[in-house]
Amino acid sequence: MKNLLEIAAVVTKKKVKKIEIFDEYSLRNKSSKFNEFYDDLTSGQYKNDRDAAAKLYSCSPKDARYRQLKSRFRKRLLNTLFFLDVNKPAASNYDRAHFSCHKEWTLVKILQDNNANNSAIGLARSILTTAQKFYLSEIIVNCSRILREDAAREGNSKDFEMYDDLLKGHSLILSAEMRSEELYQRVVMDYYRPLHKDNDLEERMEAYCNTLLSLSETYDSPLIFYNMFLVWAMRYEMIREYEALLEVCERAENYIRENPEFYQEDRLIDFYTKKMSAYLHLGNYSKGQINAEQCLKRFPQGTRPWFTFMEYYLLLALHTNHNIQALAIYNQTVSNKGFAKQDYLTKEKWELFEAVIYFLLQKSGMSRRIVTTRRRQPFVPDEFIEKTLNYSSDEKILAVFMLIMQVFFAIQKKRINKADELIDQLQNMANRNLHKEEYFRPIQFIRALLQVRKANYQLEDVRNTEKYLERMQQQPFNYRGVLTQVEPLRLENLWQLFLEQLEA
Repeated sequence: MKNLLEIAAVVTKKKVKKIEIFDEYSLRNKSSKFNEFYDDLTSGQYKNDRDAAAKLYSCSPKDARYRQLKSRFRKRLLNTLFFLDVNKPAASNYDRAHFSCHKEWTLVKILQDNNANNSAIGLARSILTTAQKFYLSEIIVNCSRILREDAAREGNSKDFEMYDDLLKGHSLILSAEMRSEELYQRVVMDYYRPLHKDNDLEERMEAYCNTLLSLSETYDSPLIFYNMFLVWAMRYEMIREYEALLEVCERAENYIRENPEFYQEDRLIDFYTKKMSAYLHLGNYSKGQINAEQCLKRFPQGTRPWFTFMEYYLLLALHTNHNIQALAIYNQTVSNKGFAKQDYLTKEKWELFEAVIYFLLQKSGMSRRIVTTRRRQPFVPDEFIEKTLNYSSDEKILAVFMLIMQVFFAIQKKRINKADELIDQLQNMANRNLHKEEYFRPIQFIRALLQVRKANYQLEDVRNTEKYLERMQQQPFNYRGVLTQVEPLRLENLWQLFLEQLEA
């Protein structure tokens, strides 16, 4: 009762008149601008402030009405974070504990700042018990500091020594965890960098991996183990040692199985996705499908990691000529209710996948198998050929592949003038807009395509394409999730399809 009185005194003195949050009750008011903003934002209707301001007030983003709404909206969103439901069945015990401990630690600091010290100490003891169970070193250190201070104030030497031991021991662990985070972050910075552009990169990666291995052997911390497995996985992915990548992922999964108290869903799906990357580059659809079935049974659909995983699954099907399976994966993904809330770039990427799947199935005489999902309009080749592409500078690769597929459909429809026009656009992009190293493979494909146009699309007259194909093979397909590396079909295979199209 003493603590309740102390907390009530703080609340009574400083309480607000109304707590503004987004809950199910408040969101029922459909006439509210806040709720309209919330619904539109979460359904992916806005690409930027300009879209939001025009939709809500028919004004510019600088208009005072929109700026005030956005500011108050942000505060309401932040308030809502304190009331997130972490007790849903999908949440792991570790995730619940991690969220609750950090939330309650904030309450401890609020109580301390308002001189409610007895309540702060009582809550800190409770948090410490949970933090020790789940190896939350940062929370253990924070709680031990104020509990040691309280023990000193009370003259309790036994408690003082206990909290001092905890503080010193977990300070070492926390320092090691921060070192593991640093190494992981260094690898993230280098992850998309071509190895041949940095002679020391592979050596640094090996050093990071060995340091993390040493840390994991010294400190029993789930954070260190996860960072170690992820860094080793990224290293093998970068140097194209995919069998070794699979072995690392298996070890990570074993660690997660053997330590269920540290289970984190996002971490496990990371390793399933890394395995899918390995199977994609190895061209092993059968094992990739087994991996996908295991993954999709465990994780809820519609999350961001799920959409990333489904992209790798689709690419694996396309790259291994499992086109009917690719269609099934495509339909499962775009028909998910969460797809509408994905960002613009994700939606455009899947629109490209749709065009590739349609072309492949039509080419093989299986277009009758294409059944449009309820959430999508039918794919119409003539409309696709005429589609105007308006991509930003960060989305050039989508424009390249969209134009390539438009060329394919134009030739299929015997629209040679249109094909010429589209290849002109590709040539302009290769000459002016595509960085010669970052887009090396697509540029070689475009150069080869120009030779076909030069031969008036007569296969027997095509010359001088071999050198461009050889250059592509010297820099093999290597997709690590960055948009500039994506290839819905490997460009070598896409070229063979193009030649077959000319023969038809």
